[in-house]
Parts: sequence; structure tokens; C-alpha cells
Amino acid sequence: MSQAAIERKAQQVEALVEKIKQTPAVVMVNYRGLTVEEVTNLRSELYANDCELKVIKNNITRRAAEALGYDALMDDLVGPNAVAFSNSDSVSAAKILYEFAKDHPVLELKSGIVDGEVMNLDQINQLAQIPSREALLTMFAGGLLQPIKEVAIGLNMHIENLESNQ
Repeated sequence: MSQAAIERKAQQVEALVEKIKQTPAVVMVNYRGLTVEEVTNLRSELYANDCELKVIKNNITRRAAEALGYDALMDDLVGPNAVAFSNSDSVSAAKILYEFAKDHPVLELKSGIVDGEVMNLDQINQLAQIPSREALLTMFAGGLLQPIKEVAIGLNMHIENLESNQ
């Protein structure tokens, strides 16, 4: 292998290392069996949610994972893999891939890195099933409002009771 090729690969590894460090979540998938149109649709959906999907050679991914100390990923670096990066939060890429895989069973989620921690398939699936930020905030607001609503109803009933006794 020429020196230029070795240097190019070293630069690719370094770029991937930096990307993984800067990204809250990385999810690896096997995309074999998806049509070009399906991959394009998946990329569009990921892009709309501040995520991206890149096909990276396993050797480059392996070297980047080794450099970062993520040796647990090595078993999943076989076959045609793509790497999804979630740029804004820890769950959006996993959620989109999980939902997409429901309609396209050939898409196989493998493992990933979330907030610096290696996660296996089960952990990625659990992460993907967490409600969205908006849904969690709605649940939280509902939880805060419920006691206030009950106090208001109780006070109203008390006022009505006082009025009927006069």
C-alpha cells in the first residue's frame, strides 16, 4: 500500500474519531437488503431530525473504535455497515432507525455509543422506545397540573357547600 493511501486512511480514522467524540450518539446498522430508494428515504428522515447516515469501511470504524477504547463494538464490524450519527440528542437516531426497521425488517440495528457508553442491541432498542423530549415534557406538565386541578375542584366544591348551607 502506498504511503499516500496510508496517510489518507489515517486522516479518515482521525476524522471519524473526532466525529464520534463530538456526537451524543452513534448507532451502527446493517443496511443489506434495502433498496437505494429506501436508503435515500432513511437518510432524508435522519437529516430532518439533525442526524446523518454514513457508510464507512469497517476497517476505518474499527481503528477509530480502538483509538477511543470502544473494543466492545468489534464484533459488530462485519458485513455492510452504516453508521448513524445523532448530532443534537442521544435518542433521535436510535428512534428513527428503530421505527424504520419496523417497516423494513432487513434493516438490522447492531450496537452503538450513547453519551460515551457502548450499548448493545437491547440497550439501543430500549433507548429508541423512550418517549420524545416533547412527550416527556407534556407528561411532566400534566403531572404538575393534576394536583393543582384537584385542589381547584376541591375548593370549588367547598365553596358550593358553604353557599348551599347559608
